[in-house]
Amino acid sequence: MLESGAVHFVVVAVTVLAVTLCVLLQYEALVFVWRHLGRRSVERRAKVLYAILSVILIHVLEIWIFGVALWTLLWWPATGELYGPEYADIFECVYLSAVTFSTVGFGDIAPVGPIRFLSATEALCGFVLITWSASFTYLEMEKFWRAEDGEPR
Repeated sequence: MLESGAVHFVVVAVTVLAVTLCVLLQYEALVFVWRHLGRRSVERRAKVLYAILSVILIHVLEIWIFGVALWTLLWWPATGELYGPEYADIFECVYLSAVTFSTVGFGDIAPVGPIRFLSATEALCGFVLITWSASFTYLEMEKFWRAEDGEPR
């Protein structure tokens, strides 16, 4: 029973660490992108491309954070395993992270055991962070559209 409690504690701690890193990354990266969008004197289309590609890169990095967390936890067999692949290498973990983060959930790979907590929390975190990025993108696009209509920026 003590080992079971320790396993769950480690999974929760790693999950909290991954969520914290992702939220901090999202915040700092969006602030960086926002500052660069305001300074750049390039065509609006280039600004939109810069903003969208930046947001996608941020999410790819967040997916990798969760993928590495999952891969790291799998080194301790008591935390669980992945149902589906014969061998769970880093890329299988990142793939599972991507379909979980985006809430697609194909179901071809599934976590089994205590690591399910990490995956479930990642889905919630991914939903929130993607929504945050969508709001950021909308607000920036609204500025561009307003400026195109002749309104002051």
